[in-house]
Amino acid sequence: MVQAKSWILAKHFDGFPKKSDFNLKVEELPEPKNGEVVLEAVFLSVDPYMRPFSKLYMKEGDVMIGTQVAKVIQSKNSAFPVGSHVVSSCGWTTHSISDGKDLTPVISDWPKDVSLSLALGAIGMPGLTALHGLEDVLGLKEGETLLVNAAAGAVGSVVGQIAKIKGCKVVGSAGSEAKVAFLKELGFDEAFNYKTVSSLEEALRKASPDGYDCFFENVGGDFSYVAFQQMKYFGRVAVCGSISMYNDATPQIGPFPHLAIMWKELKVEGFMQSRWKDRHPESLRRLMGWYREGKLQCREHITKGFENMPAAFMGMLKGDNTGKAIIAV
Repeated sequence: MVQAKSWILAKHFDGFPKKSDFNLKVEELPEPKNGEVVLEAVFLSVDPYMRPFSKLYMKEGDVMIGTQVAKVIQSKNSAFPVGSHVVSSCGWTTHSISDGKDLTPVISDWPKDVSLSLALGAIGMPGLTALHGLEDVLGLKEGETLLVNAAAGAVGSVVGQIAKIKGCKVVGSAGSEAKVAFLKELGFDEAFNYKTVSSLEEALRKASPDGYDCFFENVGGDFSYVAFQQMKYFGRVAVCGSISMYNDATPQIGPFPHLAIMWKELKVEGFMQSRWKDRHPESLRRLMGWYREGKLQCREHITKGFENMPAAFMGMLKGDNTGKAIIAV
């Protein structure tokens, strides 16, 4: 019998998550049936979307939602032999049973010298979010100027690098001097600490006096409102997230950028990478190719120990991580 440890949502979050909102559950898993496999987590992910999605899609007592890279340790499904690795959406658990329908095999020729943790980051969901947001939502073109906030995070750091690969000027904002230095290492043309600038409007104008063709939006709130005023006419905005608002006990109302959207004739589109699921295998290979060519750097913030998942999750929401937040079992 395999023993599984799982982090349970004991209580829906009220404002910023607390340690008491989680419970650790231990249970024995049954033997797998025909067509099933037993998975053992190797790397787990914590991501901003888990905060709003937990309210929308979870009940108290459910295993916390999330993805992981797992190893098949028992198999009664020929499509997933023992020893193979998959990306699973089974949540915050060390072991689980799956019928295979929710599993995605890692790239078949995944290089042995590349950590499988990247399948949760730049060569996984965050990388796909960056790629499809830039290409399919923004239609980013060579020579254009792109603004991305939360630029040192799992998605934003990839957004900026792909935009540079495409021959664009990239301006990024982040929340510490260390993160700003990281963005400059990645090749961002301009980067600033939004927490220390005297005026966000002035910082954006200084970074790109002519304005912005495209805005990859991860933050929401006041930053979003100010950025909309800096867009060029017929600019495009890809709304990927609004992390500044996820932990508000009372939902924010305004400020509203509608006037800027109207008189600058902006295109604003929300999206999730799952829309292009049929193209993911090809997209992942493109991301891996850029990584192998040295065009894409993959910074990770690794926390060791499954028992530390709640702390890692809360740290990620506070911005402790540079790059992708990963838990190594």
